Amino acid sequence: MGLLWDSIKQAVLRLASGDPFVLQVMWMSLRVAGTATIFGMIVGIPVGAWLAIRKFWGWGAAATVLNLGLMLPPVVVGLFVFMMLSRQGPFGSFGLLYTPTAMIFAEFWISAPVIAAITMGGVGSVPKEVRLQAMGLGASRRQTTWLVIREARVTIISAIVAGFGAAISEVGAVNMVGGNLSVNGHNMTGTMTTATMAFVRQGNYALAMAFGIVLLVLAFIITFILTRTQQGIRRRWLQS
Repeated sequence: MGLLWDSIKQAVLRLASGDPFVLQVMWMSLRVAGTATIFGMIVGIPVGAWLAIRKFWGWGAAATVLNLGLMLPPVVVGLFVFMMLSRQGPFGSFGLLYTPTAMIFAEFWISAPVIAAITMGGVGSVPKEVRLQAMGLGASRRQTTWLVIREARVTIISAIVAGFGAAISEVGAVNMVGGNLSVNGHNMTGTMTTATMAFVRQGNYALAMAFGIVLLVLAFIITFILTRTQQGIRRRWLQS
C-alpha cells in the first residue's frame, strides 16, 4: 500500500511540475488518437449510416463484417499494419514503420469499425415512420437521410467517443508499429499506454502512475462532456 501511495504522490508532483517527457507523451497520445478518430468518423459514419438505411443482397454479410470490427483483436490489426509497412510489405518503401503515421494508421483500423458499427445500430433504430413522413412531405432522399442521421445524433456522438476511447487505450497494435521509441529523452513514438507498460517493466511506478492518472482523468472528462451533451440534446428534443 505504501508503494501505491508513494507512486501516486510522485505522479501528481510530476504532472503539477509539467514534466517535459510526460507532456510529450500526452501530446503524442492525443494527436495520434485524435487524428485516427477523425479519419474514423469520416469513413465510419457514412458507412454505418449507409448500411442502416440501404438494404441489398449480401447486406447481412456486410453488417456481420462490420460488427466483427467491434471484436477485432488489436494485436491482429497491429500485425496487419506491420506487415503492410515493413520493408517486405507493399508500402515498405515509404519508411512509415515506427512513426506516428503508422500508429495513426493502426488506430484508424481500431476506431473506424467501432464508430461504423455503433452508427449503424443508432441510425437503424430510428423508426421508419420518420423517413416515410419526411418523404411524404416532399423531402429529397438526401434530406431524408440527413434527417434520420440527425435523429440518431446522440448515438453517433457515443460512437465517436467509443472510437476515440478504443484508439487512445490501445497498447498492442501501437507498440508493434510505433515501437515506443525515445531519443535522448525526447519522446518519438511513445503513447500513454505503451509508456505505462514500459515503465512498469522498468520498475518506474511513478511515471507509470502519472500516465494512468491522466488516462483516468481524460476518461472522466470525455464521459462528463458526452453525458452533458446527451442531456442537452434530449432536453431540446422534449421541449420542441
